[in-house]
Amino acid sequence: MKFPTRLFAAASVAIVATVLVPATAPAHSLKDVQQDLFDKEQYFQVKNEPAADFTLQDADGEPFRLKDLRGKVVVLHFIYAGCPDVCPLHADRIGEIQEMVNITPMKDRVQFITVTTDPKRDTPEVLRDYAEPHGLDPTTNWVFLTSGPDRPGDTTRKLAEKFGHKFIVTDDELQIHSVVTHVIDQNGQWVANFHGLGFEPTNLVVFINGLTNANVPHKEPEPPSLWSRIRSMF
Repeated sequence: MKFPTRLFAAASVAIVATVLVPATAPAHSLKDVQQDLFDKEQYFQVKNEPAADFTLQDADGEPFRLKDLRGKVVVLHFIYAGCPDVCPLHADRIGEIQEMVNITPMKDRVQFITVTTDPKRDTPEVLRDYAEPHGLDPTTNWVFLTSGPDRPGDTTRKLAEKFGHKFIVTDDELQIHSVVTHVIDQNGQWVANFHGLGFEPTNLVVFINGLTNANVPHKEPEPPSLWSRIRSMF
């Protein structure tokens, strides 16, 4: 099952490498990008509210604060390693998107964050071992966070609820929850959700590109425009 997915991911990476431009180049406004995604990406939701701040821990026990990421776009999602179904697929999707972003000049402007909602079982060893099977790169701009040993076990679930998630914990301690990829802008504003796993990964990368270009003065694009080139490939 992974083979076609990886072929598609490789093709998508090639497309992104071809059409995305450095953040210093002219680009369509964020409003244009939002409108286009609203028209063509059914799983895209515009948000506009401050993101819930948090201080969590990485696999080495080091504190990790959302507020320290001002100036970067944050791609955030919630999973747990023992999840038998959607969580591994969600992690695979984030790995694909990280790969697409990291072949562009956006690499140093984006942080990917995975937060476990089962800190009791997701030990530091589990966090460290999670990256490779899902194509995630912890050496660049991805991190897997937990609440830490001295905080209540539902700390990260309560954080997820601030981002709109609801949880049902079964008798065998499986968690039934929604699948959403959240996007936070450089000012700590929660600006978008991409729901489920059916969204086109390139659309999220294009949205991130719009955010990284949001404060760049825009010139009148010369035809064919960046956006036209992207749309012509789908």
